Amino acid sequence: MICVKRKYLDRIVDRELGEALESSGAVLIKGPKWCGKTRTAERRAASTLFMQDTDNSERYMKIADSTPSLLLEGAVPRLIDEWQMAPVLWNGVRSEMDRRGENGQFILTGSVTPLDDPKLHTGTGRIRRLFMRPMSLFESLESTGEVSLRSLFCGDTDVRGKTTLTIGGLAFALARGGWPISVGEKESVALRRAYDYVDSVTETEISSADGVERNPARVHNFMRSLARNVSTIAKMTTIRRDMEGDDTVSDKTVSSYMGALRQIFVVEDLPAWSPAVLSKTAVRTSPKRHFVDPSIAVAVLRMSPKGLLNDFSTFGLLFESLCVRDLRVYAQASDGDVFHYRDRSGLEADAIVRLKDGRWGAVEMKMGVKETEEAAVNLIRLKEKIDTERMRPPSFLMVLTASEYAYRRPDGVYVVPIGCLRD
Repeated sequence: MICVKRKYLDRIVDRELGEALESSGAVLIKGPKWCGKTRTAERRAASTLFMQDTDNSERYMKIADSTPSLLLEGAVPRLIDEWQMAPVLWNGVRSEMDRRGENGQFILTGSVTPLDDPKLHTGTGRIRRLFMRPMSLFESLESTGEVSLRSLFCGDTDVRGKTTLTIGGLAFALARGGWPISVGEKESVALRRAYDYVDSVTETEISSADGVERNPARVHNFMRSLARNVSTIAKMTTIRRDMEGDDTVSDKTVSSYMGALRQIFVVEDLPAWSPAVLSKTAVRTSPKRHFVDPSIAVAVLRMSPKGLLNDFSTFGLLFESLCVRDLRVYAQASDGDVFHYRDRSGLEADAIVRLKDGRWGAVEMKMGVKETEEAAVNLIRLKEKIDTERMRPPSFLMVLTASEYAYRRPDGVYVVPIGCLRD
């Protein structure tokens, strides 16, 4: 049988990878399995080394043990896929870059963060790191892209657009996830793959993080508890207590599960933002719980698009997680990061997008039109709390919705459907 690759959908990280190769000797693309790292890297590579190649993996490992430099020979940029199978290649790449003194030599990809090894050089100044997530709605061609996050930071006030993504379509996109292999597939196949991903994580992948064998049922129970607490600031003790029918698990065990899931990029919590504010109100510092893709939560909860439509409480929390995923993809393209804000008075913003140059914008995520008014008021209250003598005022205030139209309110707050947003 001849295997034909499906059409490649452009990724936002394509541009980031090109720029990184121009300025660095090597680029490490890290991220969860199935997010498209290898396919994206292949398009830039002039030669490739697949460490997991069934026919050659054993031979490659023997070469890595004896003469690793042989594996680095080839046209550049040379792709080394799943390099962490032979960590010695990391230092080999570093040494080879020092010898050659040129940029754009290597692309490394990996879906596991290796354990700390004092023998591995940090790669600082030599190896540029790029994080790759599952596809955003704009990349999967489900967002019109009429509203650009980059343009909002540049002062664009002409915000308008109309999404074709219905509530039903949004529920499906959320349950399917941004996995490239699933985008464009029929519903039954696409949804099955999200379930398969979770099964793979609980049964095998989590052990690849640190070599510790774990009970798949208990890992699944832990992930299910995480899923029930998505988009909240639930503490680890809360998550442990929420594990159904398992009162024997210890805090240490729960922490090890969380650490392993982070190492394989399944979990990506949202850190808290600490701005300069006028009042002395204490700012909460706990992270919000999120998976790298909301479909993981849907699958581990054994839900479906129809189930989401029948449970708007859960749908709302997972909608927020979907928005966070997309904002992270879009923000990274502008050299930015995403946080959340919450203070002791109860004032919060679901997301704060902050660029490295100090510009920032605040975002609330609400599915319904009726919730937009309250969200806009909260965003304006946050703006008024900021000490603008010590930091910039916000570049924009935005309510991300599941509604149809994008527009600018009279108070200056933007209302934007997630199905209209892009980088």
